[in-house]
Amino acid sequence: MTKYIKNVNAYLSQMKIKQTYISLKTGINQKKLSRILTGAQDITSIDMEKIASALGQKVEFFLSDSFQIPVIDEYGPEKIAFYAGNPTKKQEELAQKLVKFVENIDEILSADYRFLNISEE
Repeated sequence: MTKYIKNVNAYLSQMKIKQTYISLKTGINQKKLSRILTGAQDITSIDMEKIASALGQKVEFFLSDSFQIPVIDEYGPEKIAFYAGNPTKKQEELAQKLVKFVENIDEILSADYRFLNISEE
């Protein structure tokens, strides 16, 4: 098994990322991905790029002699949904909108209830 595959597997394990997620993000068939990650099938440079990109990293990150996996605890609650990589500005904005929506869900639901009651009168 290559250094790249060992490091990717360690990263997936530490970060609790499922192969299904990688398959969906990369378009690599799940069975093929499984064979690649177990070392049963050689990995191409294209697949290396796809996997690294899906994890929010560059190929060199997984080939580095000083490879270190970030500790999940380093990420605050606002980042946990994006632990597979750094969020884009657009993702950050969407996440903030979702947080505000969830924080105000009681007000939204009570307003809905009030409008429904008005329409029944």
